[in-house]
This record gives sequence, structure tokens and C-alpha cells, in this order.
Amino acid sequence: MEGPESSGTVERRHRPRKDARKGIKALIIDDSPTVIAALRKVLRSAGYNTSEALSAEQGLALIEQDPPDLVFLDIILPGMNGFNALRLIRKNPASQHIPVIMISGNEHATEQFYANRIGADDFMKKPFSRFEIFARIENLLDSGMMPRRKLTSESGPLTQPAPLTP
Repeated sequence: MEGPESSGTVERRHRPRKDARKGIKALIIDDSPTVIAALRKVLRSAGYNTSEALSAEQGLALIEQDPPDLVFLDIILPGMNGFNALRLIRKNPASQHIPVIMISGNEHATEQFYANRIGADDFMKKPFSRFEIFARIENLLDSGMMPRRKLTSESGPLTQPAPLTP
């Protein structure tokens, strides 16, 4: 009889991750330096490039300057909240395609419902594990919402970015 380590567990640990692609840019928007540091560490260990913002306004400016391939967006932020930031991201033709994973420490299912209704691609409750982060990313990959490799255009952006400010 095989033990737990001799079955699929070891195989899963050593197979290459689908999400470990060099050059994919993830933007983390959260007012907690602890959450930012944890997400940054996990994502960079898998080959992602990260940028961080402590407010929605700062995050929207970063999206405008250098659009990421994926956004982790906290709901409760100082100033503009994550829901309003998500609305602006979705209204802009230059950023509306970017997958957004909303994050919140709040246990209310209404937040998740509302986030999905206004255009969030996924939702994670704090605290979250490394496994959950990559499970959410793999869901986006499997659904085709996130490219499996970074696509670049030699002629620049496909559309002229509209300002992401309110």
C-alpha cells in the first residue's frame, strides 16, 4: 500500500506551476503593508513582477502609467474604496480587460456578491494562503481571462488609454 507521500502529493509539489510565467505584472492595491508584503513575496517567488499601491487613487495612476496583467484590489481603502476603483477600471477601454481579484477581511457574502456584480473576476477573503492565491490565478488562466504568456504589441497599446480618474 502506498503512503500519502508516494502518491500524487509529491508529484503535485514537483510539477511546474501553470502560473509561474516570467514577466507577468501583478498590481497589489491594499492599505495594509503586511498584506502587500505577503502577496509580493508569494507572487515574486513564482516569477511575477509586482507593483504596489496603498490607495485606490495611487493604484489607478499605476494602471494608467503601466497597465498590469492582473490586479489584486482590496475593498476597504482610504479615500476611494475598491468598488469605485473597480468601476473606473471596467469603464476604461484600456483597462477593462484586466482581471481583478477583490480581497477583503470582511466575512459578509454581500461584499462578494457586489464585487462580482460590478465586474470582479474573483474574490479572496483575508487571511488567504499561498495555495488560495495560486488557485485563484489558475482559475483565471483556465477561464482564458489571463494570458498564459505575456503578449506585447510592437506598436504600443491597442487603444488609447482614457484617464482612470473619477
